[in-house]
Amino acid sequence: MKSTEIQQLLNEYPLVKSLIKLEEIFWFNPCNTTFKEGLSFVGLDADDVRDAEARLKRFASYLCKAFPETKATNGIIESEVVAIPAMQKTLKQYYGVDITGKILLKKDSHLPISGSIKARGGIYEVLAHAEKLVLQAGLLSENDDYSKLFSEKFRQFFSQYSIAVGSTGNLGLSIGIISAKLGFNVSVHMSADAREWKKQKLRSHGIKVVEHQQDYGIAVAHGRKEAESDPNCFFIDDENSRTLFLGYSVAGGRVKAQFEQMNIVVDEDHPLFVYLPCGVGGGPGGVAFGLKLAFGDHVHCIFAEPTHSPCMLLGVYTGLHDKISVQDIGIDNVTAADGLAVGRASGFVGRAMERLLDGFYTINDQEMYNLLGLLNRDEGIQLEPSALVGMAGPARVSSNLDYLNNKHLSVEKMKQATHLVWATGGGMVPDDEMTKYLAIAKI
Repeated sequence: MKSTEIQQLLNEYPLVKSLIKLEEIFWFNPCNTTFKEGLSFVGLDADDVRDAEARLKRFASYLCKAFPETKATNGIIESEVVAIPAMQKTLKQYYGVDITGKILLKKDSHLPISGSIKARGGIYEVLAHAEKLVLQAGLLSENDDYSKLFSEKFRQFFSQYSIAVGSTGNLGLSIGIISAKLGFNVSVHMSADAREWKKQKLRSHGIKVVEHQQDYGIAVAHGRKEAESDPNCFFIDDENSRTLFLGYSVAGGRVKAQFEQMNIVVDEDHPLFVYLPCGVGGGPGGVAFGLKLAFGDHVHCIFAEPTHSPCMLLGVYTGLHDKISVQDIGIDNVTAADGLAVGRASGFVGRAMERLLDGFYTINDQEMYNLLGLLNRDEGIQLEPSALVGMAGPARVSSNLDYLNNKHLSVEKMKQATHLVWATGGGMVPDDEMTKYLAIAKI
């Protein structure tokens, strides 16, 4: 952007100045409206999510065979919700804020197969594509036992086709692992910030890793270009895919079922706050949509981003969505939160979800490492840096009186609130890598 354009942006949107200074901020979204009003802007509904859930159930028998680690959940890729009372006590002391209610952790960080939230959307989109191919070829019907896909016959069939994706790491892992298992040829275009161990893990599965010296946007562009030149190549578009979005959205109904088993009430007097790490936006957007379908206006979804990569906040706040990147305003998009190192947000997710999100906040890299160290010390749970951006959420919300008053969240209601921190990755981090993360923490 030209300096005159930036100045005009600063005049119209003063918070951009704080973003440029890399300050930690909390922005309450004035466009936030009721779920009923906001739903019409999404372009998807409960029937679409039910369709996704049914497809995942059809594939459950295949997943049980192909990935024995999913047998415990009968082929359903799901994570547990756990209380973190010691961490809650620490967060109160660390931030000097009285966080009432209860803090829980959603451990998508430890989802089977690929150890991150991307095991939801990434794996779902590959399965949806595989199903479409075999149904069109007349090799399978929806009433069949899908475990038959775990055979040399089907691997040979899928080997005629290829899949390409651009990724900062975790999406590539999810898509690469499931695609290779089915028999597809896979190319994962990795951005400069992708961790080396993720590249090596992909290669160990026989997956082609294409390394780029630029950021996520360039990796995606190259993946898209590769697919355009090959009619048998399917490009998984993390920026615009409604299929990915629906794979994530299934999580909402599952959380509702988990809460019922845990006797956790969510209603007007018992609000639910969910803190979602945000990169390009597909994962948190899909999860937030599913949660809104499950809990309506009683769930408050808040996106968290690194100070060096606040792309969704920038896009929604200015209304420019994917027409602006953090680099346009001089932010480098370099962060330890590799999964969130995205300069330009998904225009689809930003426009679809902007009215259903309560707000956004940013957090610096050192804070992520500190929270990583505290969670390991207090709860024995190890996550990767990007998964900790949501951990600051309960303190940010509890200390923001303007926000609480605006949403009519009284002291009594907050005492009965549930805070759900969505842990997005870390279950597959090698021990030596985790040791490095912990060494950076100042606790």
